[in-house]
Amino acid sequence: MDQASASAAAEEQARFDVANRLFLRLYQASNLMHKTGTKAVGDFGATTQQWAVLGALSRPSVRDRGMTVKQLIGFLMVSRQNLTAVLDRLEQAGLVERVRTAGADGRLRHVRLTSQGIDIWGAMLGSIRRYYDSALDGFSTEECVLLFKLLDRLRDGLSRMQEPEEG
Repeated sequence: MDQASASAAAEEQARFDVANRLFLRLYQASNLMHKTGTKAVGDFGATTQQWAVLGALSRPSVRDRGMTVKQLIGFLMVSRQNLTAVLDRLEQAGLVERVRTAGADGRLRHVRLTSQGIDIWGAMLGSIRRYYDSALDGFSTEECVLLFKLLDRLRDGLSRMQEPEEG
């Protein structure tokens, strides 16, 4: 093997090693985020999955009309089965409602926060802010923005590998 080939092979191995460590760190961070995040909103009877759905539905751009299940699946990047179970629990708790949309055949439904859901989300915000502050302690705003942009690029790369979900 010549010097250039050996150098390329070493670079390829180094990149694999870094990638392997990076994905392990993301896996660890994700697991810790679920454990610690559930504690952060546990007093409200919520899980991190429910927190994500409530947060998605509380955004000003969708708060009044809500989102279709398909839109929520795309936004949260979850499976229909997982989302349906979370929505069922949130609906049973009175935090979200599924509303038929006036349309061609009336089958389209939007999921939106109920007034109780809006109140619970507002109450959760203090705990969520404290959670973010604690988790990101030691990060500057610029570092948070950089991490956000880098994770966006990783998400986009992973999305290109995903088969489109039917439905």
